Amino acid sequence: MQMENKKEKKEDSEEKVYPAEEQGIEPEETSEEKTLEMEHGEKDEDVYTEEGREKLVEDGEISPEEEGFMEGAAQAGQLGKDALTGEPLMDVDDVVEAEIDGKLYRFVNAENARKFREKKEKE
Repeated sequence: MQMENKKEKKEDSEEKVYPAEEQGIEPEETSEEKTLEMEHGEKDEDVYTEEGREKLVEDGEISPEEEGFMEGAAQAGQLGKDALTGEPLMDVDDVVEAEIDGKLYRFVNAENARKFREKKEKE
C-alpha cells in the first residue's frame, strides 16, 4: 500500500509537457523582418546571422573577408576547415572549393579535394 502512495505522488508531481504550438511559441522571424529591425535600430547587427553580417559590411563596420570568416564561425566553423583533414584554412593562400552532392566543401589543396571526392563516391 505504501509503494502505491509513493507512485501516485510521483505521478501527480510530474510536470506536464505540451507541444510547442500549444505553448504560444512565436514563429521565427523572416530575413526581411530581421533586416528591417536592424535598419530601424530595433535590433543590433549580429555577426552570427547572415542579415547582420550583410548590414555590417554595408555600413563599413567589417570587411567582406571578415564577413566570410564569421560566416564560417556561425556554421560551427565547417567552411573554415579542410573537409578532409580538418586543417584550418586561415593561413592558406589558395583555398580550393568543391561542390559535392549539392554541398560546398573547402580544402587546403586540390589533392585533398580529389581524395575527399573519391571517398564520398565510395560511400
